[in-house]
Amino acid sequence: MNARLEWAKKSPAAYKAMNHLENAVVHSGLEHALLELIRLRVSQLNGCAYCINLHANDARSAGETEARLQTLSVWRETRWFTPREQAALAWAESLTLLPGRGAPEGEYGQVLEHFSEQEAADLTLAIATINAWNRFGVGFAMVPD
Repeated sequence: MNARLEWAKKSPAAYKAMNHLENAVVHSGLEHALLELIRLRVSQLNGCAYCINLHANDARSAGETEARLQTLSVWRETRWFTPREQAALAWAESLTLLPGRGAPEGEYGQVLEHFSEQEAADLTLAIATINAWNRFGVGFAMVPD
């Protein structure tokens, strides 16, 4: 597949806005490894080849194991993810698949069990931000280098 257009060059203001969101996520205090798991899982759900490649590599650089990366799409079927990670992944899946699932009360409760209210808001921003990045990646057919 060929990329459709270089959106960041065509709309520098959009790219700048996305970078501001990303900067807020990076400086939120949430663990880098957790953010990479969320970014990768959401990108898998959205089918963004560019972002899957990017965040799998970033997760490896952050110390993530191959076993966890290889089973991230079936994380519920393993024992390799902590309760905090499980709560974040479930929340990420729900917010990414909103029309089909909504934001279940039980998953929200799990988030608040493992995250402070500020962290819950920051986690939600991280999920919203990677979903937005995925829209640019999929919409403009970005491919890994």
